[in-house]
Amino acid sequence: MTTAHHLRLIDGMRTRDFPSERVASGSGISGPGYHTMLLRGEDDHGDGEEVVRLGHQAQCMAEHDTLLALLTLRWGEPQLVSLWSAQERMMAGEVIAEPWADPVASCEYLPLWRADDRWIAVVLHLEDGGPGCELGVLVTVVDPP
Repeated sequence: MTTAHHLRLIDGMRTRDFPSERVASGSGISGPGYHTMLLRGEDDHGDGEEVVRLGHQAQCMAEHDTLLALLTLRWGEPQLVSLWSAQERMMAGEVIAEPWADPVASCEYLPLWRADDRWIAVVLHLEDGGPGCELGVLVTVVDPP
């Protein structure tokens, strides 16, 4: 997918109604108050050689940086929200509300924008000690944890 395609997806997610129940569609999940979409994932790199996988990780990170720059031009500097305390609460057994559970489990921080009545977050998950990389986005009316 191109960055222009990512931006169109985000715009569509911002204007689309939320379903009353959790539903999967394509590479995304929507539920009451949120939409999520995987823009680039683990399946993108396959089981190829390490050099190829590292190239995919570099591409994923470049797409992330470009998307952040373009969204910053639209909505200003994002709020960089540390997920440390939510991770600690999750480890202690607290249930983190959707759509925040996956980012809390896999990210140290999130860049967040508030546009109209919705939060927009770009989620980057880098595999610990490996070349894996996932890039996603979530749009929600649910406040961050």
